Amino acid sequence: MKSKFLQFSLAVAVCAISAAAQTGSPASSSASGSALPSAPSATPTTGGAGTKIGIININEAIFGSNEGRRDVEALQKKFEPKQNELKSQSDELDGLKKQFQTQQDKLNDDAKATLQKQIETKQKSFDRSVQDAQEDFGGQQQEIAKRILQKMAPMIVKYSQENGFGMIVDASKPWPESPVLWWGETVDITKPIVDAYNVQSGVPAPAAPASGAATKPPASKPATGTAPAKPATPAAPKPN
Repeated sequence: MKSKFLQFSLAVAVCAISAAAQTGSPASSSASGSALPSAPSATPTTGGAGTKIGIININEAIFGSNEGRRDVEALQKKFEPKQNELKSQSDELDGLKKQFQTQQDKLNDDAKATLQKQIETKQKSFDRSVQDAQEDFGGQQQEIAKRILQKMAPMIVKYSQENGFGMIVDASKPWPESPVLWWGETVDITKPIVDAYNVQSGVPAPAAPASGAATKPPASKPATGTAPAKPATPAAPKPN
């Protein structure tokens, strides 16, 4: 499983933004069945909407906002004990495998089989722990994203209406996963949306780490939320 969990699909973003637009069309009414809760209704759109096509990186907009950065940093802090626990398990497992590799010629068959069984048992336990931690982190990160997008969606609709956009496409994923092959900066509304959302939320930018290095928001084109790094899984021992 990838160490970066949350990659929002175009369908998810469209559902949230369509719910905010509330046009009354069949496509909008079907948004109630999406995984995201319906966003507060914005002013209904009219047939005279703009004709420009705009681009937004939903992941970057959510996790690049002050609120998104703050909440993900808090989530990462919350998971630090689990990361340390997994690191300890990984180190222990690695030590056993090195022991097997260096001592297998000196061990009798029973001792060798016992050590192999111990390694296999700990490997399975470690893999389950990593998967459980990743799923737990991903679920909590998704809740953060849902909450922020619910508030951000009406702003996307309003900005688009006021600036002559008739369609906004999510470009969180690179082509060919996304239908967007290339776009110019003039049609990318991600930064204006993030700036407007920061003003509306009133959440200040997270403080820089003590080292002085600035906290980086998710990278653009594409961007994803961050997650705890998965400890490296030691290689399985080779049978004698």
